[in-house]
Amino acid sequence: MKYSREKLIEIVSGQMPEKRWQHTLGVMHTATQLAEKYGADPVKADLAAILHDVAKYWPVQEMKDVIEESGESNKELLQHDKQLWHAEVGFIVARRDYAVEDSEVLNAIRWHTSGRENMSLLDKVVCLADYMEPGRDFPGVNNIRELAQHSLEEALVAGFDSTISLLLTQRKIIYPLTVLSRNNLVQQLKIQSLGGL
Repeated sequence: MKYSREKLIEIVSGQMPEKRWQHTLGVMHTATQLAEKYGADPVKADLAAILHDVAKYWPVQEMKDVIEESGESNKELLQHDKQLWHAEVGFIVARRDYAVEDSEVLNAIRWHTSGRENMSLLDKVVCLADYMEPGRDFPGVNNIRELAQHSLEEALVAGFDSTISLLLTQRKIIYPLTVLSRNNLVQQLKIQSLGGL
Protein backbone atom coordinates (compact mmCIF):
# COMPACT_ATOMS: atom_id res chain seq x y z
CA MET A 1 0.00 0.00 0.00
CA LYS A 2 1.35 3.39 -1.04
CA TYR A 3 1.05 6.16 1.53
CA SER A 4 0.34 9.78 0.68
CA ARG A 5 2.80 12.40 1.87
CA GLU A 6 0.21 13.64 4.35
CA LYS A 7 -0.32 10.15 5.77
CA LEU A 8 3.42 9.58 6.13
CA ILE A 9 3.75 12.88 7.97
CA GLU A 10 0.91 11.85 10.30
CA ILE A 11 2.49 8.45 10.99
CA VAL A 12 6.05 9.67 11.45
CA SER A 13 5.18 12.70 13.59
CA GLY A 14 3.23 10.37 15.89
CA GLN A 15 6.35 8.31 16.59
CA MET A 16 8.53 11.05 18.06
CA PRO A 17 8.48 13.95 20.52
CA GLU A 18 7.41 17.35 19.18
CA LYS A 19 10.98 18.67 19.34
CA ARG A 20 12.25 15.88 17.10
CA TRP A 21 9.35 16.44 14.70
CA GLN A 22 10.39 20.10 14.50
CA HIS A 23 13.87 18.85 13.56
CA THR A 24 12.34 16.64 10.86
CA LEU A 25 10.40 19.60 9.47
CA GLY A 26 13.68 21.53 9.36
CA VAL A 27 15.39 18.68 7.50
CA MET A 28 12.48 18.51 5.03
CA HIS A 29 12.73 22.24 4.30
CA THR A 30 16.55 22.25 4.08
CA ALA A 31 16.77 19.07 1.98
CA THR A 32 14.30 20.49 -0.53
CA GLN A 33 16.28 23.75 -0.75
CA LEU A 34 19.60 21.92 -1.20
CA ALA A 35 18.06 19.59 -3.79
CA GLU A 36 16.81 22.53 -5.82
CA LYS A 37 20.17 24.31 -5.53
CA TYR A 38 22.33 21.34 -6.50
CA GLY A 39 20.09 19.50 -8.96
CA ALA A 40 18.76 16.59 -6.90
CA ASP A 41 15.10 15.61 -7.01
CA PRO A 42 13.30 17.77 -4.39
CA VAL A 43 10.38 15.32 -4.13
CA LYS A 44 12.75 12.47 -3.30
CA ALA A 45 14.67 14.70 -0.89
CA ASP A 46 11.42 15.58 0.87
CA LEU A 47 10.35 11.92 1.16
CA ALA A 48 13.74 10.80 2.50
CA ALA A 49 13.70 13.69 4.98
CA ILE A 50 10.21 12.79 6.24
CA LEU A 51 11.35 9.23 6.97
CA HIS A 52 15.00 9.75 7.96
CA ASP A 53 14.34 9.63 11.73
CA VAL A 54 11.23 7.42 11.69
CA ALA A 55 12.89 4.88 14.03
CA LYS A 56 14.87 7.35 16.16
CA TYR A 57 12.72 6.82 19.26
CA TRP A 58 12.07 3.11 18.87
CA PRO A 59 13.17 0.94 21.81
CA VAL A 60 16.76 -0.26 21.40
CA GLN A 61 15.72 -3.92 21.49
CA GLU A 62 13.16 -3.34 18.74
CA MET A 63 15.80 -1.69 16.54
CA LYS A 64 18.19 -4.57 17.22
CA ASP A 65 15.52 -7.11 16.30
CA VAL A 66 14.73 -5.35 13.02
CA ILE A 67 18.41 -5.27 12.04
CA GLU A 68 18.98 -8.90 13.04
CA GLU A 69 15.87 -10.15 11.26
CA SER A 70 16.41 -8.28 8.00
CA GLY A 71 18.18 -10.36 5.41
CA GLU A 72 19.85 -7.36 3.82
CA SER A 73 20.78 -5.23 6.78
CA ASN A 74 24.25 -4.28 7.92
CA LYS A 75 24.48 -6.45 11.05
CA GLU A 76 28.03 -5.22 11.75
CA LEU A 77 26.36 -1.95 12.78
CA LEU A 78 25.20 -3.65 15.99
CA GLN A 79 28.82 -3.61 17.18
CA HIS A 80 28.78 0.19 17.06
CA ASP A 81 27.00 3.07 18.80
CA LYS A 82 23.23 2.65 19.11
CA GLN A 83 22.85 6.23 17.81
CA LEU A 84 23.66 4.86 14.36
CA TRP A 85 21.03 2.12 14.38
CA HIS A 86 17.98 4.24 13.60
CA ALA A 87 19.23 5.05 10.10
CA GLU A 88 19.53 1.36 9.19
CA VAL A 89 16.14 0.58 10.76
CA GLY A 90 14.61 3.56 8.94
CA PHE A 91 15.91 2.18 5.66
CA ILE A 92 14.38 -1.23 6.38
CA VAL A 93 10.98 -0.02 7.58
CA ALA A 94 10.62 2.62 4.86
CA ARG A 95 10.40 -0.22 2.36
CA ARG A 96 8.81 -2.86 4.59
CA ASP A 97 6.13 -0.76 6.29
CA TYR A 98 5.69 2.31 4.05
CA ALA A 99 6.12 0.80 0.57
CA VAL A 100 9.02 3.05 -0.44
CA GLU A 101 10.63 1.37 -3.43
CA ASP A 102 12.93 4.09 -4.75
CA SER A 103 16.50 2.96 -4.05
CA GLU A 104 17.80 6.55 -4.04
CA VAL A 105 15.36 7.52 -1.30
CA LEU A 106 16.05 4.35 0.68
CA ASN A 107 19.81 4.89 0.48
CA ALA A 108 19.52 8.52 1.54
CA ILE A 109 17.64 7.36 4.66
CA ARG A 110 20.17 4.58 5.30
CA TRP A 111 23.28 6.74 5.06
CA HIS A 112 22.05 10.04 6.54
CA THR A 113 23.99 9.52 9.79
CA SER A 114 27.23 7.81 8.79
CA GLY A 115 27.56 8.73 5.15
CA ARG A 116 29.21 6.21 2.82
CA GLU A 117 31.88 6.17 0.17
CA ASN A 118 30.73 7.56 -3.18
CA MET A 119 27.60 9.13 -1.74
CA SER A 120 24.93 9.93 -4.31
CA LEU A 121 23.75 13.49 -4.77
CA LEU A 122 20.58 12.69 -2.80
CA ASP A 123 22.65 11.03 -0.01
CA LYS A 124 24.67 14.23 0.30
CA VAL A 125 21.61 16.48 0.31
CA VAL A 126 19.78 14.58 3.06
CA CYS A 127 22.88 14.00 5.21
CA LEU A 128 23.82 17.68 5.00
CA ALA A 129 20.25 18.83 5.66
CA ASP A 130 20.29 16.73 8.83
CA TYR A 131 23.49 18.48 9.94
CA MET A 132 22.45 22.05 9.24
CA GLU A 133 18.66 22.42 9.44
CA PRO A 134 17.67 25.69 11.15
CA GLY A 135 17.09 24.12 14.57
CA ARG A 136 20.61 22.74 14.81
CA ASP A 137 22.85 24.63 17.21
CA PHE A 138 26.36 23.34 17.80
CA PRO A 139 29.85 24.82 17.43
CA GLY A 140 30.66 25.14 13.75
CA VAL A 141 27.13 24.75 12.38
CA ASN A 142 27.12 28.28 10.92
CA ASN A 143 30.35 27.48 9.09
CA ILE A 144 28.70 24.36 7.66
CA ARG A 145 25.75 26.47 6.50
CA GLU A 146 28.08 28.97 4.84
CA LEU A 147 30.02 26.22 3.07
CA ALA A 148 26.75 24.70 1.86
CA GLN A 149 26.13 27.87 -0.16
CA HIS A 150 29.00 26.84 -2.45
CA SER A 151 29.73 23.12 -2.05
CA LEU A 152 27.90 20.10 -0.70
CA GLU A 153 31.21 18.30 -0.34
CA GLU A 154 32.98 21.08 1.59
CA ALA A 155 30.01 21.40 3.95
CA LEU A 156 29.80 17.64 4.50
CA VAL A 157 33.54 17.37 5.22
CA ALA A 158 33.10 20.12 7.82
CA GLY A 159 30.13 18.21 9.26
CA PHE A 160 31.99 14.92 9.46
CA ASP A 161 35.05 16.70 10.91
CA SER A 162 32.80 18.16 13.60
CA THR A 163 31.33 14.75 14.45
CA ILE A 164 34.71 13.02 14.48
CA SER A 165 36.26 15.77 16.65
CA LEU A 166 33.42 15.46 19.16
CA LEU A 167 33.78 11.68 19.31
CA LEU A 168 37.54 12.03 19.79
CA THR A 169 37.12 14.43 22.72
CA GLN A 170 34.61 12.01 24.27
CA ARG A 171 36.96 9.05 23.68
CA LYS A 172 34.22 7.24 21.78
CA ILE A 173 34.66 4.68 19.05
CA ILE A 174 34.35 6.23 15.59
CA TYR A 175 32.29 4.27 13.09
CA PRO A 176 34.78 3.37 10.33
CA LEU A 177 32.35 4.20 7.52
CA THR A 178 32.16 7.81 8.73
CA VAL A 179 35.93 8.16 8.35
CA LEU A 180 35.80 6.50 4.92
CA SER A 181 32.96 8.81 3.88
CA ARG A 182 34.88 11.89 4.99
CA ASN A 183 38.08 10.77 3.25
CA ASN A 184 36.20 9.98 0.05
CA LEU A 185 34.69 13.48 0.03
CA VAL A 186 38.15 15.01 0.53
CA GLN A 187 39.36 13.00 -2.47
CA GLN A 188 36.40 14.26 -4.54
CA LEU A 189 37.30 17.83 -3.61
CA LYS A 190 40.93 17.28 -4.64
CA ILE A 191 39.80 15.94 -8.03
CA GLN A 192 37.45 18.93 -8.45
CA SER A 193 40.27 21.35 -7.64
CA LEU A 194 42.40 19.73 -10.34
CA GLY A 195 39.66 20.32 -12.88
CA GLY A 196 38.35 16.76 -12.89
CA LEU A 197 41.65 15.14 -13.93
